[in-house]
Amino acid sequence: MRPIVYALTAGSIALPASASTVTVTIPRLAVAEYHRPYVAVWLEPQGANGSGGAARTLAVWYDVKKGGQELGTKWLSDLRAWWRKGGRSLKMPSGVSGATRAPGQHVIPLPADLKPGAYVLNVEAARETGGRELVTVPLTIPNARGAGGGKAELGAVTIR
Repeated sequence: MRPIVYALTAGSIALPASASTVTVTIPRLAVAEYHRPYVAVWLEPQGANGSGGAARTLAVWYDVKKGGQELGTKWLSDLRAWWRKGGRSLKMPSGVSGATRAPGQHVIPLPADLKPGAYVLNVEAARETGGRELVTVPLTIPNARGAGGGKAELGAVTIR
């Protein structure tokens, strides 16, 4: 049996060139009644005429533990753009849904199986007794880089 040898460079494992991440910033708002926002992050492929296919949800953060008569999923339709692009029919795959996030920066990996081409990254937030906001960032795979930013419910959105 041959031994398997792993090489480490500078103490870290080299990631594939296509390993990109999205960083979503949720700002801390100075309001009397603060509720963490529901957030959806999804990709849309862009064809030559501006539309290129079905949206792919990367993350949905909502009140996953809400019980009683009004489950947390009831308010997912407040994420209007995501809801229309396929959220209403989505069966939450493993690793996509999660609890709402506190203010700060949150990192989401881009899927490694994305085909080369043009995409639009969408990040939408809706907050109870707050507002709604949608940030879109165009990107090209394989060299995914880009940035955008919100004005109220979302802060900086960066792709690296």
